[in-house]
Amino acid sequence: MQGRYDVVIIGAGIVGCMTARRLARFDLDVLVLERNSDVGAETSAANSALIHAGYDPVPGTLKAELNVRGNAMWEGLARELDFEFRRTGDYVVAVGPDEVEALRALYRQGIANGVPGLALLDGEAVKARVPLLNPEVSGALYAPTAGVVDAFGATVAAAENAVRNGTEFALETEFEDFIFDGRRIIGVRTSKGEARCDWVINCAGLQSDIVMHRAGCRPEFSIRARRGEYCVLDPDAFALDEVLFPVPSLKGKGVLVFTTTHGNTIVGPTSEWIDDRTDASISKTGQAYLEANMKKLVPSIDLRRTIAVFAGLRAAGNARCLNPDVDYVGDFIVERAAEAAGLINCGGIESPGLTSAPAIAERIETLIRETGYELIEKADWDPIRKRPPVMRMLSDDGKQRVIEADPRYGRIVCRCEMVTEGEIVAAIHSPIPARTYDAIKRRTWLGTGRCQGGFDLTRVVGILSRELGIPVEWVRKNNAGSEFVFGETKDGGSDESGAA
Repeated sequence: MQGRYDVVIIGAGIVGCMTARRLARFDLDVLVLERNSDVGAETSAANSALIHAGYDPVPGTLKAELNVRGNAMWEGLARELDFEFRRTGDYVVAVGPDEVEALRALYRQGIANGVPGLALLDGEAVKARVPLLNPEVSGALYAPTAGVVDAFGATVAAAENAVRNGTEFALETEFEDFIFDGRRIIGVRTSKGEARCDWVINCAGLQSDIVMHRAGCRPEFSIRARRGEYCVLDPDAFALDEVLFPVPSLKGKGVLVFTTTHGNTIVGPTSEWIDDRTDASISKTGQAYLEANMKKLVPSIDLRRTIAVFAGLRAAGNARCLNPDVDYVGDFIVERAAEAAGLINCGGIESPGLTSAPAIAERIETLIRETGYELIEKADWDPIRKRPPVMRMLSDDGKQRVIEADPRYGRIVCRCEMVTEGEIVAAIHSPIPARTYDAIKRRTWLGTGRCQGGFDLTRVVGILSRELGIPVEWVRKNNAGSEFVFGETKDGGSDESGAA
């Protein structure tokens, strides 16, 4: 950290990284603080990865406004930042007459929110479009603007583009407190020193209420974690062209079924309130719940083809909607702090937070502009980021050209996902360096196939050791304390990557 910045952003999830990228176009010194060893390591790494159309939020709320605005921004972002995104459309599926009435209510809500292209379908029409659906389906709401995205890919793409345009990221650096001059915030204290600044932007996700309270803001606001468990199926087990939702309940959008940008079908999530904001464990009861509820949508799915299970945490807040005409608790907070000048708070950014992230970043820019703070666009601002070659996506001729330029792209390390040494090395030396196994996994998708890393792990440890110039005993899965290797069991020998 250089000591003096114009803007400090707390948190490098999707909201923090989209905000960093948004502000990187201006002549500003921006620092992003992240307590983890990589960007997007918490909620942004474990979620449904859907771009919601916008019929679900209550009309008149900030959630509704930012959902619909954010949805419209994703195609342009995917073109500029080169990550996977598809507009698949989604269906909210009803079983029985009561649920059909609920569809009509969602339709009216979507129209009020300005969602384009919504259509109500009867049971026969939706079954003709999606033959795998439960035969008892009585209707559906169709939203063509919904889609699927590589959520982590979008997060790291925004971060890398921000770095290319001059933004600084301080990983494994934890926010501790604010520095005040009267009622104005003039800096932050971190686990690695102080940084002075004009603006602090709180994008701390599950910790956003704690950060607010350190500044004396919104003492009534609190975050509670809501855990969602998922099943990931083998890519050969099942595939859908659309996203399927049940009719939502008070607990959330329900157990959905969809195929990701990587080709795996996912079933989930559950929805469980928990007190521990770090507990992303899975349970037998959660998996049983998923199996029982997904049968309502697609009875033919066989969860015995599951190759992985995971859980993510959502930052559910208790903020009341600021629109006096709307009685709703649980809205987004994206506002300048009334109690502390120089602070912008983002809080309660649960679903549809991923969809809304670029619109939240846009709103943050507006909140800064409204104060008269000067934002001058850089003459050399470059909005384009190109990812390194993804070998499994190339034609045979394309692969050959890449291998001729760099033979490491011809050495397969992960056989399930066909990830090469060249892709791993590119991730390690990227603008946001992948310095752990999980960081490489999220960028390249190695270790996510049937063997779940059983084949590639030792090879990746060796490559990390070699490329970072560190002993294998220092190579980690993710954060400090997650080292794989503790010492040699025998003398001599080396692995095929060339690391000792």
